[in-house]
Amino acid sequence: MTLPEFDPAYGLWGLGLYSLLAATLLPGGSELALYALLRQEPTLVFAALGMSTVGNTLGGMLSWWAGRYLPRWQKLERLPYLAAFQRWGSSVLLLSWLPLVGDAFCVAAGWLRLHWLPCCLFMAVGKFVRYWLVAQTALPH
Repeated sequence: MTLPEFDPAYGLWGLGLYSLLAATLLPGGSELALYALLRQEPTLVFAALGMSTVGNTLGGMLSWWAGRYLPRWQKLERLPYLAAFQRWGSSVLLLSWLPLVGDAFCVAAGWLRLHWLPCCLFMAVGKFVRYWLVAQTALPH
């Protein structure tokens, strides 16, 4: 498999934008973009971790915002993962990086009207840890 080439001059901004879009309901693998950029430019590790985390967290907050403005339908309150929010609150968003369900968690947190600041912080921590693990595999040892 060949990895995409990134121009370091705009690779970080591209990584941030790609990470933002990948955190919405649009498909995308920002981990592969981070991996490819760090394989080409390992000196950008801290900047790349920051850009991918910020971009992905902003995308998650867009999903939170979309959920916040969805109408409150009674039948949705019976969804199984909403019980997790009732038990653990916004800390569930530590798992917002998970494929498929992570986006639903972000939307659900907004729909449940959970306060934006803890949601944003838990999202950022979970997403940073995931990107940090990806960076560890990309960097030469």
